[in-house]
Amino acid sequence: MAELPGYSPSFKRPPGLLRVKRKRARSEGVCLNRLNSQSSPGQKIPGVRPFSPGLAPAAPRPRNPFANIENTYGSPRKKSCVRSLERCGQGLLDWDQRAGAKLRESLASQESRSRLVSEPDEAVFEDVDLFEKEADTLATPMNKREALEVPPSATEFPADWSLKTRLLFTSQLPFSWAEHLKAQEEAQGLSQHYRGMVQHLPRSISEPRSCSELRCAFQQSLVYWQYPSYPWLQLFPRIGVDRKMAGKCTPWSQDELLQQQILSEWSLSFTSLYNLLRSRLCPYFYLCTYQFTVLFRSAGLAGNKAITALLSPTTRGLREAMKNEGIEFSLPLLEESRKRKNVNSSEVVSEGGLDTETEEGKLVHMDSDEEDDDDDDDGGLSWLAEMGVQDDIRKPDTMSIKLRKERSEVRLDHRPESVALVEGGNTFTLLNFLINLKSLVAVAGPQAGLPPTLLSPTAFRGASMQTLKARSVNVKTQVRTGLKDLFSLEVTGPIMPHSLHALTLLLRSAQKGAFSAVFNTHSPTAIFNTASRTESTSFKESALQDLKDCGLHPDTLVQLLEPPVLGKLALRQLEMSDYKYTWKS
Repeated sequence: MAELPGYSPSFKRPPGLLRVKRKRARSEGVCLNRLNSQSSPGQKIPGVRPFSPGLAPAAPRPRNPFANIENTYGSPRKKSCVRSLERCGQGLLDWDQRAGAKLRESLASQESRSRLVSEPDEAVFEDVDLFEKEADTLATPMNKREALEVPPSATEFPADWSLKTRLLFTSQLPFSWAEHLKAQEEAQGLSQHYRGMVQHLPRSISEPRSCSELRCAFQQSLVYWQYPSYPWLQLFPRIGVDRKMAGKCTPWSQDELLQQQILSEWSLSFTSLYNLLRSRLCPYFYLCTYQFTVLFRSAGLAGNKAITALLSPTTRGLREAMKNEGIEFSLPLLEESRKRKNVNSSEVVSEGGLDTETEEGKLVHMDSDEEDDDDDDDGGLSWLAEMGVQDDIRKPDTMSIKLRKERSEVRLDHRPESVALVEGGNTFTLLNFLINLKSLVAVAGPQAGLPPTLLSPTAFRGASMQTLKARSVNVKTQVRTGLKDLFSLEVTGPIMPHSLHALTLLLRSAQKGAFSAVFNTHSPTAIFNTASRTESTSFKESALQDLKDCGLHPDTLVQLLEPPVLGKLALRQLEMSDYKYTWKS
């Protein structure tokens, strides 16, 4: 058998025929270039295949193997749909033109009528004004509740009785005066604190970094007193920090004798601090447990003539234990909701009922349930005796009735509305109750055997002097013209109300009345801004005179004497501009 030309039986090398075809294609391309150069670009030469030396022409779109005549644009069904839509659109356009012509005719007729009337009726204008008001109301995207509230402006901000964990001050001027204190300035600041000395700074300081009085006052404002104090344990906050304290060294957790000694020393410190409060040598202090926080305030503060104590959050078990010990207390938020219910009952009925989805609505709804349960307990089963079937129907036992009555009290547990207020001599009973309360100290977990933390602005027995941590940072911020320097001062730790106000007094003078601040609040203590039953304001001058030896700045003391106005909220932002404050809560 004769071997064919270009035949390769092994199929490992390309046959020579392919090489010949490649050479022929190249030669045709060269010829085409010559012909194109000789002829005009728009002419076609018959018998010559077009060739482009640049980019290859786009390949034709491959055919869709899954396409059929029904799902393509040119199908009869799609053509009919497109034609019907075009007819509908043309019909709508014609109708719009006819309606517009009729509207123009009616407007022209009305305008001609108005020209004929020389003196229009006043009622017409009243109706127009009414419709304009309604239109403005409908055009407003937000109602009264959703409207943006303009922050108030004043020369002083309201007292915030909540505990802060972090403050961040920012300003256009540097905070270089707050860093690298000299040893003498630090010692002078500590001495001024425990001696209760007050520094009166000018309205504006031209050179804050070289002002020794300012730097000493800054050190003085950072000091607080705490018991107990263990350097390897973070004893504030105490609620919800079991994970952070897990694995830390607690030698008293398994030693009952050591626990008793620690708790005994803590009881002496607690009693000493309360005696200072009653003598008006200590304005207030905090008791922080792993379950709740207590704020003790001296007489005269927050608009109260007597000593007050606020507990938050509370549980039904704690409230029942306080009742059994003879401690009289009240629930301010619950009483306030009851008063509002009594005052606005007629308005609520006319408007269609109370919104039970809100917090106040839930509280009032709980109160009404409790009253209904009392009625059922008193005479709810009397109708059975009247019918003579009291023996045939099983009556609910006393335990189930009691649990039903306590249902509303259980709903308050661990909520801000469960805050309890103790006043007057009942605070001393509360002191003894807390000392003897077994559940005050955790039995198991990372905080087992650890007594509550006592925080105070003044010294007391067994307490250790601590200072808040402060550091200044310089950052760059983006503005329209580029980058701009922004200076910040961060303060962390258990920040009490007097420290916050003292720092703002210093920044007002050092930063020339222009700075802003952002606060992080310990959420369980935000409810301490709830207003209690305030007395007349005539005793403020005497209270200011009685508390002059408590160690606080006079301006700070004046602020703390005012009744709380923040309610259930706490300050989140504070800004001073031109020596005036604006704040948000």
